[in-house]
Amino acid sequence: MELVKHSGGCHCGAVRFEVWSSPDLHVFHCNCSVCTKKQNHHFIVPKSRFTLLQGVDNLTTYTFHTHVAKHTFCKTCGVQSFYTPRSNPDGYGVAPHCLDPGTVRSVIVEKFCGEKWEESMQAHKSIKDMSKPEGDML
Repeated sequence: MELVKHSGGCHCGAVRFEVWSSPDLHVFHCNCSVCTKKQNHHFIVPKSRFTLLQGVDNLTTYTFHTHVAKHTFCKTCGVQSFYTPRSNPDGYGVAPHCLDPGTVRSVIVEKFCGEKWEESMQAHKSIKDMSKPEGDML
């Protein structure tokens, strides 16, 4: 699989990261309560393909319900450029709209029914594998 290095960060620039992923992004649009409120769209990568370059001290975390998902965001501008999803606690959910221009070739958006999270996870064929090093695929 072809991987490219994407760079990105929050609005104010305090948080910056690099992520290795396909130039063709498989983005999830979740309708759970928190994703709906913040319009969270994300693609999933293994932790080994994500590097936080700066801003660790400028991040804060919000959790709720099971406390597995770690919704990290910049303390200064409030932007969540990445987080630890409940579906993939061994990876990161990266916001494609927080990537710098020039490395994304295409985006496919898949709706995920977070309102019925357990049922949706049972029915989904590949989401759990997306945080595995070999699982960064469409």
